[in-house]
Amino acid sequence: MAVSSAMRELGWPAAPFELPAANPNVDLEGKPERSLGDYAFADIVAVIFTCNHCPFAVHVEPELIRLANDYAGRSVQLIAISANDPTVYEEDSFPSMARRATEMAYPFPYLFDESQDVARAYGAVCTPDVFVFGKDRQLVYRGRIDETRPGRGTPTGEDIRSAFEVLLAGSQPNPDQYPAIGCSIKWRTA
Repeated sequence: MAVSSAMRELGWPAAPFELPAANPNVDLEGKPERSLGDYAFADIVAVIFTCNHCPFAVHVEPELIRLANDYAGRSVQLIAISANDPTVYEEDSFPSMARRATEMAYPFPYLFDESQDVARAYGAVCTPDVFVFGKDRQLVYRGRIDETRPGRGTPTGEDIRSAFEVLLAGSQPNPDQYPAIGCSIKWRTA
């Protein structure tokens, strides 16, 4: 069943994290863990809660790859995080994440939030759930990547691309933003 993102208040400061990377060779010379501070060089950081199994996440996956490639060298960093309990969906286990990142040649780090503490700190509730932060690491955009859904259009990243472009031009995105819709995060029960 699809759920909508919680739409955290704009201006919220990004919560720090340090998480293992399923694809440690994508950047930072093979560092096995990534922290928010590792990307201090980026003017824009997009933290995207996603996973391997959700049809909504799979639907936008090619667009996330395009976004990362299109904005490479423009001071924009995408960071994907999976927080799903792999005992509920084995496809979301760390080894499966590593396989997926390799198969799809993710140009962004894919991190595993096994404790689910980071997802809780961000208020993430679905996959995909997007949080975009400016240079000061204050939340400037949250919600959907675009208006498409599985079986309803090809992803364009229109909403998140618009936020990136406005930020890169030195302005703030329109605060009238739409929630993400996706599969609920699979929370641990014990």
